[in-house]
Amino acid sequence: MPWGLKRYYGNGGAHFITWSCHLRRPLLDSERGRDLLLAVLELMRERYRLAVIGYVVMPEHVHMLISEPQVGNPSTVVQAVKLGFTQRWRATRGVPGQFWQRRFYDFNVWSQRKEVEKLRYMHRNPVVRGLVEKPDDWRWSSYRPHAYGEDGMVRINDWRWWEEKIRDKAG
Repeated sequence: MPWGLKRYYGNGGAHFITWSCHLRRPLLDSERGRDLLLAVLELMRERYRLAVIGYVVMPEHVHMLISEPQVGNPSTVVQAVKLGFTQRWRATRGVPGQFWQRRFYDFNVWSQRKEVEKLRYMHRNPVVRGLVEKPDDWRWSSYRPHAYGEDGMVRINDWRWWEEKIRDKAG
């Protein structure tokens, strides 16, 4: 995490999180790797009870916009996704060595305007990088679920657990 950047947890806000492959190498350059990462993210979404608002998996880094989890905190979630992916990847590929950079970037998102800005940034990332012509064409982002209501590998904007928490406190 850059010097001077503070992480604020426990306020119920959203978090824009970025982490990179080791030395920013394109270790997620295969469909298989990107699919596995999304499968692990979905498992952790369920386990830690958080809402995934948006995401994109690029060849050398990942962005996601998430709610605060009911279990743990955003650091716990990032660690679980990175570790869960790495264990599964090594089990199938037998590839040793460090896969991820150790740290990650976390930006607190305090407004809907900032949330929309971060979603646009994520969804345009593959286009800007020249990987596809339109955001629709990159399977490893939340663009299609947002734009067309399609189901993806990761469930987007599922706030059921948050609604249950509010009902339990009120009841």
